[in-house]
Amino acid sequence: METGREFLPYLPMGGSITPIAPYTNMIPSGLGALYAACRLLYPDQPNPLQVTANLKYWMKGPDPLDYISMYSNPGDPGQNIPPHWHYISFGLSDLYGDERVHQRRYPPSPSGFGFELTFRLKKDDEPGPPTWPAMVMQALAKYVFQSTNVLCAGDHVSWHCSLDNSESRIEHMLMTEDPQLGTVNTPHGHVTFIQIVGVCAEELKAAQQWNGPGIIELMKTIEIAGGPWLVTNMRRGETIFELDSEIQEKVDKGIIEEGSNLSGVSAKCAWSEKPFSNNDDSNGEEEEEDDDEDEDEDEDDSDSDSDYNENHPILERVNQNHGHLNHLSNLNSNNVLNNNNNINNCNNTNPNNNSCASPIGGMSSPACNSRNSNMSITHDQQNQSNSRMSYASETGAPEPGELIQTKFLEKVYIRLNHEAGMLLPLALRGRLKHGRHFTFKSILGDLAITFVTPTVRGSHVNEEQPYAVHGPWLQILIPDRSIDTMLKDLQDLSDLDFESLPKTYDWSELNLSITLVPEDNLN
Repeated sequence: METGREFLPYLPMGGSITPIAPYTNMIPSGLGALYAACRLLYPDQPNPLQVTANLKYWMKGPDPLDYISMYSNPGDPGQNIPPHWHYISFGLSDLYGDERVHQRRYPPSPSGFGFELTFRLKKDDEPGPPTWPAMVMQALAKYVFQSTNVLCAGDHVSWHCSLDNSESRIEHMLMTEDPQLGTVNTPHGHVTFIQIVGVCAEELKAAQQWNGPGIIELMKTIEIAGGPWLVTNMRRGETIFELDSEIQEKVDKGIIEEGSNLSGVSAKCAWSEKPFSNNDDSNGEEEEEDDDEDEDEDEDDSDSDSDYNENHPILERVNQNHGHLNHLSNLNSNNVLNNNNNINNCNNTNPNNNSCASPIGGMSSPACNSRNSNMSITHDQQNQSNSRMSYASETGAPEPGELIQTKFLEKVYIRLNHEAGMLLPLALRGRLKHGRHFTFKSILGDLAITFVTPTVRGSHVNEEQPYAVHGPWLQILIPDRSIDTMLKDLQDLSDLDFESLPKTYDWSELNLSITLVPEDNLN
């Protein structure tokens, strides 16, 4: 195949497919260093097919990746690695070194965003490499350029439809380091090749509730799920849990022994110092009469916030501290991709922004509608599972300039939508038992309900004053001695159906009551 003409209908807008030109001294130094790494891996393919952006991003073109090379990888029969197509991006790192795209940096700093994307697709009967993976890579790159949030090994992306728009169960992505390319040094800094791994919804959920690297390691042990090189098989019809009955036990054991890095979820939630009436569908806290004015202000804030757009996927992350680059957390990127007046490059990154952000929106996957939950999630940053929590990290709102007075409560009544409430056992077993916090963040405003233990830093509660309100932030201290009792009482959650709602759990010794209600009862 010389032209790849038969694949042109699947190309990203403005793209074309061409072979790489022979290496010459005219190739920019950053790009040349990456090409050299590829030639070491594929010495017999000096001119692979490429998806090329005809109008480059730095010339106001639509596609951030200048090139995506597509190599034929023979696999390794000795390791049961099948033949596959290997896609490699060029553009997230600094290819040119002249600040046309990225701020100029020098080793040991990262080049550009510090990474490029790769993807391994198991070969089928096609005569050449399909180009739909290039569309996925371009979509991810657009998000990175416009948000300045980087993707790293351990991250996961909710896509909510098959990656190739077929009937495949492979509907989401995990990120890991490419097993063959790793990290390359260039004249403009180091570049890590981050490989996209296609996963099923059940595998994504496990990564969310435990951690991405743990699921990646389990997938490596199953040939059809990816094997050692994590080759995506779009025809895979079974999850790793169906392929190996012991995998679920390993995930459960991992959560018990290591804890979960799922630190919070979006929810429809409300709280009150008094029992809720049967017809009370409020979205926020019920305050006493002398707090009516504050309550009105809170309701105004809630009304101004965007609601979830359930037709778009969610990007989530667990990340290392990259210093000069922002961190991806429970971000939907619709507001990023549609914010055309805010398209910027790496020059505009904020060196002090290491906290989790939470705008509402979604990255549009091609021709897809979300068929799954629209709950967004928040994770600990890697190696920071016991880091100090803050007003901004839990409410998603900026730290207020004025001093907020903390109010302590005697009793608390909480309402949660059913889907969020189903995570209470995970919060207790995977978080509080390991001395970590867990937050239910309202989708309608700044309201946040955080469960903590005595060892969590940044809280306003203690054994004598276990319930505290700090602005819109309610903190609830659960003593270590009470966690097992609560878990026992919540054992019937897995059997709870819609007809059983509302369902109330009372812990009189804690002066705490939690009621799970149908999804539409807290609108």
